[in-house]
Amino acid sequence: MAVPKKRTSGSKKRIRNHAWKIKSIGKASKSFSLAQSVLSGRSRSFYYVAEKKSSQTNQSMQSVSNCLANVN
Repeated sequence: MAVPKKRTSGSKKRIRNHAWKIKSIGKASKSFSLAQSVLSGRSRSFYYVAEKKSSQTNQSMQSVSNCLANVN
């Protein structure tokens, strides 16, 4: 026969949620840093084909920074 489990306390729930949010913020920060290095041409972590278009690069960097500002 199935027995219902005990209810999890609110503090435990908040602790778990906070840890989950901290992980996502860290991943977003790393992704943003990598995107900035790729768009600026300073990336040395991997190989990729880049076309030189300065106006497109500036617009891309601004859009990436706006997206991150909306996340935080």
